[in-house]
Amino acid sequence: MKKTILILLFLVSFNSLFPQRIKDIAYFKGASSVQIIGYGLVVGLAGTGDTYRSAFTVQSVTSMLERFGITVPQTDLRLRNVAAVMVTSKLNGFWKEGTEFDVNVASMGDASSLNGGILLMTPLSAMDGQVHGFAQGSVSVGGYDINTPTGSRVSKNHTLAGRVPGGGLLKTVMTQSAFSNETVSILVKTPDFTTANNIANAINTKLGNEAAKALDASEITVTVPVERQANLTAFLSELEAIAVQSDIIAKVVLNERTGTVVAGSSVKILPVTISHGSLNINIKSFPMISQPGAFSSGSTVLFNNLLPFAQQDTARAIALEGASTVQEVATALNSLKVAPRDIIAIFQALKEAGALVAELVIM
Repeated sequence: MKKTILILLFLVSFNSLFPQRIKDIAYFKGASSVQIIGYGLVVGLAGTGDTYRSAFTVQSVTSMLERFGITVPQTDLRLRNVAAVMVTSKLNGFWKEGTEFDVNVASMGDASSLNGGILLMTPLSAMDGQVHGFAQGSVSVGGYDINTPTGSRVSKNHTLAGRVPGGGLLKTVMTQSAFSNETVSILVKTPDFTTANNIANAINTKLGNEAAKALDASEITVTVPVERQANLTAFLSELEAIAVQSDIIAKVVLNERTGTVVAGSSVKILPVTISHGSLNINIKSFPMISQPGAFSSGSTVLFNNLLPFAQQDTARAIALEGASTVQEVATALNSLKVAPRDIIAIFQALKEAGALVAELVIM
């Protein structure tokens, strides 16, 4: 487990040592995406769909059948092979009509699994209510959930949410703001003054002084040279390929649910002394049977004798002279020889003591 933590820390450090392309850390103003959503039905389930308690599923099936000229009273429907779902996706602003894209499907009723289901044609609309496309196809959940009549259950992954690869079809092209031939704006995905200034300097080095100017931590304006205005696409392609050294905030991310600890390359630990120990409590059960005497009116009684046992782990104090690189942080924490969840507690204590020079994020 200690080796895993060291690898995670090293990867974050390795990523920040080399420049990144502008297209990886920023995007051009006007090249936006649109979130779309729709309500649909998944059919073909093996008895794992919604029950009669999901009234909206029954209403949806009745309305669908009426479109095909079939009238069935809702009280006569007993559906276990159908599930009501919400369908979501994100559309790229440059996609054209006929583009196929993946959609996400998630159950909204009391179905137990979407495994093996097929999503029926579902209209997908944006926030303004306009329908941009449709989705249909086989749902892939990447797992299984099997229940037996005796109450046994075997499951893998989550089966109430899945994906329809290539199931979406774009019908209406989204309206995009046209790029200006004179100036373009670059927006940083993670606003940072240092990163924005580095982008402007890198562009000026390639195009000449005063070609780019950082307006704030997230926006950089670039003046398009007159000789490049006739072919703006080629200019933008060269622009987004420029390598830039991005700057990141010193941050430590702790996930208490999984015991994961990830630290950035700028994390530092000031000189500090750490003493960490834990208390282990183990309760053992010793069942005893009390048997009454012969010809007595007593009854046999089972007595469960519980004996608690407590053990205190030996706590030792370790003086850290400080750590200025992520490798030194990993070495210092691994020297404590504790589990990842204990390292989470140590990080929290370091922050409270003012010895951790980084932002602490707890998930």
